[in-house]
Amino acid sequence: MMRPQMIRRTELYHFFHFFPNAAPPNVRIIHSGHACNIEEERYTERVYTIREGETLELTCLVSGHPRPQIRWTKTAGSATDRFQDSSVFNETLRITRIQRHQGGRYYCKAENGLGTPAIKSIRVDVYYLDDPIVTVHQSIGEAKEQFYYERTVFLRCAANSNPPVRYSWKRGREFLSQGSDKGVEIYEPFFTQGETKILKLKNLRPQDYANYTCTASVRNVCGIPDKSVLFRLTNKTASPSIKLLVEDPIVANPGQTVTLVCIISGGEPNPTLTWVRNGEELPKKSVLNGGTLTIPAISTEEAGVYSCVASNNVGNPAKKSTNIVVRALKKGRFWITPDPYHNDDNIQIGREVKISCQVEATPPEELMFSWLKNGRPLRSSERMVITQTDPDVAPGTTNLDIIDLKFTDFGTYTCVASLKNGGIPEISIDVNISSTTVPPNLTVPRGKSPLATQEGDTVELQCLVSGKPKPIILWSRADKEVPMPDGNMQTESYDGVLRIVNVSREMSGTYRCQTSQYNGFNVKPREAIVELIVQYPPAVEPVYTEIRQGLGRPFSLSCRVLRAHPSRVLTYEWKLGTRLLTTGKFDTRDETEYHVRALNREGYGAYTCDITNEAGAGRCTFLVTGKAYPPEFYYDTYSALWQNKPRVYGFKLQWTQMNPNAVDRIMAYRLGIKQTGHQRWWEQEIPIEDNIQKGELLTYNLTELIKPEAYQVRLTPITRFGEGDSTERIIHYSEASRDTAPVNPHWSKFHCGFEEDTICMFTQDKTEEFDWTRHSAATRDTKYTPNTGPSSDRTGSKQGFYMYIETSRPRLEGDKARLLTPSFNVAPKNPYGNVAANPTYCFSFYYHMYGKHIGTLNVYLRQKSQTGQDTSVWTLSGNQGDRWRQARVNINPTSSFQIILEGIRGSGIEGDIAIDDVTIEEGECRDPPPSSNIRSLASPAAVHIWQLCLTFLLVLVGLRR
Repeated sequence: MMRPQMIRRTELYHFFHFFPNAAPPNVRIIHSGHACNIEEERYTERVYTIREGETLELTCLVSGHPRPQIRWTKTAGSATDRFQDSSVFNETLRITRIQRHQGGRYYCKAENGLGTPAIKSIRVDVYYLDDPIVTVHQSIGEAKEQFYYERTVFLRCAANSNPPVRYSWKRGREFLSQGSDKGVEIYEPFFTQGETKILKLKNLRPQDYANYTCTASVRNVCGIPDKSVLFRLTNKTASPSIKLLVEDPIVANPGQTVTLVCIISGGEPNPTLTWVRNGEELPKKSVLNGGTLTIPAISTEEAGVYSCVASNNVGNPAKKSTNIVVRALKKGRFWITPDPYHNDDNIQIGREVKISCQVEATPPEELMFSWLKNGRPLRSSERMVITQTDPDVAPGTTNLDIIDLKFTDFGTYTCVASLKNGGIPEISIDVNISSTTVPPNLTVPRGKSPLATQEGDTVELQCLVSGKPKPIILWSRADKEVPMPDGNMQTESYDGVLRIVNVSREMSGTYRCQTSQYNGFNVKPREAIVELIVQYPPAVEPVYTEIRQGLGRPFSLSCRVLRAHPSRVLTYEWKLGTRLLTTGKFDTRDETEYHVRALNREGYGAYTCDITNEAGAGRCTFLVTGKAYPPEFYYDTYSALWQNKPRVYGFKLQWTQMNPNAVDRIMAYRLGIKQTGHQRWWEQEIPIEDNIQKGELLTYNLTELIKPEAYQVRLTPITRFGEGDSTERIIHYSEASRDTAPVNPHWSKFHCGFEEDTICMFTQDKTEEFDWTRHSAATRDTKYTPNTGPSSDRTGSKQGFYMYIETSRPRLEGDKARLLTPSFNVAPKNPYGNVAANPTYCFSFYYHMYGKHIGTLNVYLRQKSQTGQDTSVWTLSGNQGDRWRQARVNINPTSSFQIILEGIRGSGIEGDIAIDDVTIEEGECRDPPPSSNIRSLASPAAVHIWQLCLTFLLVLVGLRR
């Protein structure tokens, strides 16, 4: 016998044989919408904060083959906690106008039958701030109605909020704080959580009678503004008091109009009156006019305790209540008790018989009973004893005991119930006592058990009841403790028939019918059992599966029966669209399979498997398609790219392809882009030359994007089958990540003239003694450093900007300032190829080194692969004259790199060094232009030697002539 572990391995082998690209599910959660304080690109953030009333939108991005099914839950294991205005089984969970109670941890679960399901979670924190409320209290034990001198008063401010609220107090226009006034204390009670909220006025003084303002703040978190409340404290401030001008209780007849009057007898500020019934809302037809509450045509359902509540936030609210009782008589019941001293249950001459009658009455103290025999009043006597109450039974019961039953006692006995004050129709119950009065009996008609029916039909369960009088029949489930179809544990029937509409498979089982003690004999209940069999079509799995497959490949489809009744006769039928593929019958297996050895174009479409029994069919559906899976954007991409234009930015779009080998090779992507809020899409195709590998990062550069607009980008893969699933995302212009993000690897030239405040993503090295300064000649103050620094930028404009080191005090000799370029990726020859061997770049810049105390200007190359090792590539020291000069140097980075421009302060304040027009260009440096000075690439000593050599060469030429 094969072990279960071996069977499992065999199943996996066959699965992977037919699904060679099978992969277990993987999942991650991204968000969009109205997040308060989460950066758009940081999809790994596990807490999502949102303002109450905004729209929550979470998307579950999955990978895996076959395509995993996605389910959103609020508990890790089940989907029972469903969400308002959301679809649990969609990839995107959307909750419009989210409320505070909808915060919590949300789980996205993906499963495709391979391995364990993938689960990710994210906590949603809903932020809100309610209007604050100020309540006023005197010190404990001082219960006078008004606030006199020598009293301590507490002003308590409270507001519901998330995150915790901060409170501040003002008296008039004066801000109050602890210690600012000896007669005032501001503190937090030890039994609350939050920040300071109670204002204590000790030994109330005349100046304490004022306007007090409490401001609640969450410090503008989520854009929630501060909220304030004003309370005016005077020498007349008092807690509310009221009077209720009605009786208690109020007894009314149904249909009567009831009016309640509540008046305010004290309180400052003027209290507000509200009415409640049983602590909840009033009946909808209630009419309120100030303190007067009117209930027209009151019904028994509208009875209850009505309370008038007055509040002015001073002391405790005042409350007065009255109970409204609506007269009512509910349907009565009766039962007959034969002589308890005999074993048989029949009524016989000479024995004792008791007739019991029960009625529910409101109010119960007004209930009255009377008895009739054959329509004539019956009085209590020695042989016919009438009692109004019985301690052994429920209240509202009367008994008629007939002692030593005689033939003349046979007849109709009537129990009449009424209320003392009238206004309610009386209830009469007739009970026949005769020689034919017999105990009940129950049987099930032949052929009515077991009873077979099909799901969705209407069925009638029947028990035949005999006996006189005929009792009520109670139906219940005999096989399990579950409610009946109507939701009750027992269902009454007066004819012995239980009718079930739209019967379901859960209603299968045994049902008990039994006699009730009411409307019959007070004897041991009779009962019978009816078995109900509900037939239903097969339940199958999977109900729906999408299979993506390339042409020429094999795949297998499997449809399994979970449960069915009857299960002995099952047939299956496979179809592609309307074309019949194969049919058959089930043997001992519970599933059927259909295999396709090599998929052709006609093989795409919807495959169905119908599994049928006598009750109907269950269907498995498989959509076989060649559509490519959606691409998945790489959300760690930095935001805006620097471009050499003032009003535009670029963006490097990065993505991976979900299951690229599941279908035919992706030949291209269709890229769509539009400004958010606009309707028009601009589209183009991005061709793909080679096969895309799983996990391979693809890139495409978006340029000419207008600052600071946001754009919606849509990416659609294209195969021989046609267009695949699209993915969309929003890109934003942001300055936040420019300091650390590598510049687009496909640039051909980087240029910066420092004309914008962002200085082209250059950064200052904060570990050195001081920073480079951005300035223009028109704004720079040179009174402290005369005869130094440039008089214009490199182009000759006094309005143009450049960077320089300010060497005035407190700078000391040898102090350094370092300016770092952005990080640059080394460009490969193609988007998917390797880095070219020893790529060369030309780094050039203009410098101005004029003044007698000029120090040194150094240039270093910093590479990512050589952490902590900066390579010197250029250096120059000393006074170079009052002019801009150009330097050029070739660099050969092997990994991502930065250029460092280091200025070192000389021996005095006349040593400002400036730079401008920094350029990095692919390829080697060309010859310097005629306007540049070759000496700018050498030191003064080297220039002097070069001049001597040139003079000597000219002398030799003259001698030869």
